[in-house]
Amino acid sequence: MAMDNMVADTICKTGIPGPSIVQLNKFARRPAYRFEETSISQNRRRGRGAVSNPAGRFEALSRHVFDDGWQTLDELPAFKTDVQVEQSKSIISTNRSPDLPFERSVNPYRGCEHGCVYCFARPTHSYMGLSAGLDFESRLFAKPNAARLLQRQLSKKGYVAKVIALGTNTDPYQPIERQWKITRQLLEVLEAANHPVAIVTKSALILRDIDILQRMAARNLVKVVISVTTLDRRLSRAMEPRAATPGLRLKVIHDLAKAGIPVSVMVAPVVPALNDHEIERILDSAKAAGAGEAEYVLLRLPLEVSAVFREWLLNHYPGRYRHVMNLIRSMRGGKDYDAEFGKRMSGAGPYAWQIKRRFDLTRKRLELNRRSFSLDCSQFIAPRADQEQLSLF
Repeated sequence: MAMDNMVADTICKTGIPGPSIVQLNKFARRPAYRFEETSISQNRRRGRGAVSNPAGRFEALSRHVFDDGWQTLDELPAFKTDVQVEQSKSIISTNRSPDLPFERSVNPYRGCEHGCVYCFARPTHSYMGLSAGLDFESRLFAKPNAARLLQRQLSKKGYVAKVIALGTNTDPYQPIERQWKITRQLLEVLEAANHPVAIVTKSALILRDIDILQRMAARNLVKVVISVTTLDRRLSRAMEPRAATPGLRLKVIHDLAKAGIPVSVMVAPVVPALNDHEIERILDSAKAAGAGEAEYVLLRLPLEVSAVFREWLLNHYPGRYRHVMNLIRSMRGGKDYDAEFGKRMSGAGPYAWQIKRRFDLTRKRLELNRRSFSLDCSQFIAPRADQEQLSLF
């Protein structure tokens, strides 16, 4: 029996002192969600975003650990980052959402060590039998064969180049990229094929690859989007604990722009009554740093993200909990989330309209929408497949 990353394998039935585990059938008699049932002590989750590690939605059992009186919960180890290898069979994903400006994307990793509590990708860990909570940011999957797969897919007969978005589900420059270097390998394949790419990140590690990005930018083959959630260091540390600090992200915008690389700022997510008052300040700072475009995304709480975010909010900002959630629901038709195309990224209702109006006016004032970074797909040269048979003619 196990709970989280590691829990002593003692069960309350054994009578042995130690942390006890109660297993509940999620589908037969699952109780109403209560935050205190699954919360992990602060010492164990230090440097992490989520407060707990609830079972995924596909699991038949939910497990809840509690101290049986011997105070042995204090002896449990902290959550450590564990990386497993995922041998993918394909690497280019496609989407048909009208809300997204791209059709193709590549994600070198599954899960993200940044630990952003609001991350809409958290529910994808449920497909692996893991939690959207602490598992998502501590039990990660790397795809070391990603570059080879990408080269193989680009070399297929009839392939037509369209912009590939890098880092749409998890950050391609999260901390484990320093060791695995999968994102850099992908960029090397794309550069060799003159294939356009758009990168979304909130990490300063992207500056490591400025040599490749600069060469691709000279041929109009790359665009970088830096996500800036807040300029408040304390809020950033609580909400996205292992991401770059706000000041460092502005420096990344400056350094990329100085190198001639097109860079945009993404104010995401906008959380009402928490960081929405910073919209104008973030855009002003990004413009001063060198950003040429700006977009925003309203907070999204699909599936397990809702419980993870609400638990975090109650833990860190209890006095604002009701106000924040009431505003969110006012923009989502009375629900935590509305997945309807056209609304899921920006919401609906008076408060959502106010956010959009403020953003549009500030963007216009700063001329952040004066041009569109349109990448060139005409230069694409299909790479040779790994084991391509030579032509006889």
